[in-house]
Amino acid sequence: MTQPMRVGVVGCGIIAGRYVKDSPAFEHWQPVACADLDTAVTESFAAEHGLRGLTIDALIADPEIELVLNLTPPKVHAALVRAALAGGKHVYTEKPLAATAAEGRELVVEAEELGLRLGCAPDTFLGSAYETGRRLIEEGAIGRPLGAAATMLVGGPDGWHPNAEMFYRAGGGPLLDIAPYYLTAIVSLLGPIASVAGFTETPTPERTLGAGPRAGEVITVDVPTHAATVLRLERGGLATMTVSFEARDQYLSGLVVYGSTGSLVLPDANGFGGDVILRRGRDDVETVKYASRGAQETRGLGIEELVESLRAGRPHRASGALALHVLEAAEAAVRAGDERRAVELDPS
Repeated sequence: MTQPMRVGVVGCGIIAGRYVKDSPAFEHWQPVACADLDTAVTESFAAEHGLRGLTIDALIADPEIELVLNLTPPKVHAALVRAALAGGKHVYTEKPLAATAAEGRELVVEAEELGLRLGCAPDTFLGSAYETGRRLIEEGAIGRPLGAAATMLVGGPDGWHPNAEMFYRAGGGPLLDIAPYYLTAIVSLLGPIASVAGFTETPTPERTLGAGPRAGEVITVDVPTHAATVLRLERGGLATMTVSFEARDQYLSGLVVYGSTGSLVLPDANGFGGDVILRRGRDDVETVKYASRGAQETRGLGIEELVESLRAGRPHRASGALALHVLEAAEAAVRAGDERRAVELDPS
């Protein structure tokens, strides 16, 4: 209970390097092994980071490993998470929880039945900036919350990711890849989402890969790449969210929470840190000072909080249940765009 939880990393792509390189900042977990479908990638990653390189099956079966960090493509999340849970491992997975909400529900039930922890990114809402925003809202700094406006517009991953096609298949697109940052933030600040309405478009139905050995290859797009949504919140209030893979050579990201007596401007939820700005009335603007977690303001904070919570006997916050609600909302946004109607979320 006092030693770092031993973590096996499955999926040795770009984000895996970030998790492993930043892991020394955390007291309660430590990567010890890695696995990838590509044996050469496994061996290279293991050598670079001083880990044991295993096959995926061997990693899941290894009695030393207590938690599996799943960094595989979304379409295989459910199968990998299910296998890890069956192997008696706690799991922390990159978003989305699964490619579909139906799969996600099954995973949450399985984890509960097995008495294992299931966590899911994003964990940026646990960072100091968003914790400060949450505290200010709870203290009444902006009066009664009325809603929020979130924006995240980028050019899409085809310009930089060597396997970008996974972002344009089921389980991908901006509504499942980048919207979870702000859906999670909004839920953590203002409570659950009751229904979703909005529109979606796919202005660019084909993409050209711009990185890696397949650069120049043209891929088709199966999912919406630009979406504007309205979220009706269970506690009252409305939030809007615009996400896009169509804003070429741009990066626009931020959140404003509106209240009856003021507003709160929060930083990019795709990262940690940034300014928290409190506006009261027309002219009273304050940049709120807050204490940072230092090196722990990085990917992996959700794993740290999961392990701390497990050992303290309390629920963890970047949970499978939260990720499922976010996935249901993202899936509802896709349906709303397809069907041109508001989609109610199951209150259960």
